[in-house]
Amino acid sequence: MKLSLSAMLLVGVTMVAALVIIALLAPLLAPYDPRLPVGPSLAPPSSDHFFGTNILGQDIFSRIVWGARSSVVVGLGSTALAISVGTLVGVSSGLIGGAVDALAMRVVDICMALPRLPLLVLVAALVGPNRLTLVLLIGFVFFAAPARIFRSQTLTVRQRGFVQSARGFGGGVFYLVRRHLAPAIGPILMSVSVAILGNTILFAATLAFLGLADPTDVSWGLMLNSALATPGLYFTSAWTWLVLPAGFAISLAVLGFTFLGVGLEPLVNPRWQR
Repeated sequence: MKLSLSAMLLVGVTMVAALVIIALLAPLLAPYDPRLPVGPSLAPPSSDHFFGTNILGQDIFSRIVWGARSSVVVGLGSTALAISVGTLVGVSSGLIGGAVDALAMRVVDICMALPRLPLLVLVAALVGPNRLTLVLLIGFVFFAAPARIFRSQTLTVRQRGFVQSARGFGGGVFYLVRRHLAPAIGPILMSVSVAILGNTILFAATLAFLGLADPTDVSWGLMLNSALATPGLYFTSAWTWLVLPAGFAISLAVLGFTFLGVGLEPLVNPRWQR
């Protein structure tokens, strides 16, 4: 089991690292401008266009490469927002307790009960499609689970003897958070962030596929949306290079974060070893 989890961790790190490298080096890796027509319409894969071209003559390989940057930006932004709000709500409610804790957790319960995708579709349709909207919406719907996790960890740490002793000797809130709480929730925060990252990338692609994203952006979801809008797509072989590359890119990105999250489990959860 240890070997399989180590291998899964290695595969996850490799896949995520490859995604980040492609996103960072997109201007160097993409042979063409992803927004400009650079070849004939619906040209099949060739040495000039590795994944062919779409109906507008845009190079699909270049759009896949630049789509990685869009996915990483939206995923990191949404995850940072969800983790920041979740940590603030969870730690604050756990430390303060009382009515503040009860009110905060009822709000978290309501957010966890709401169906995420229908809520995102509704609000995105009302607010309008752009990247900032996607980051804010996805970050908001994912903050509830981290808030619950960090509150539980805060309550556990707060009841330990050395924390009670530190409080008895005059240790303030900031001292307790820095000295005792941060080391306890740090590994958990890393694991939760990885899990949320995969989900945010998937949700961003889903909203873009439904047309609820900036139409001028270059993303994998928008590529699928425009491909399926192509007349008679499945009556020709064009679907193999219009649909499959973007679909595989989304699947591999989500799979990489899944492998990484599962591989990190023994490192961040001591009870797993027992």
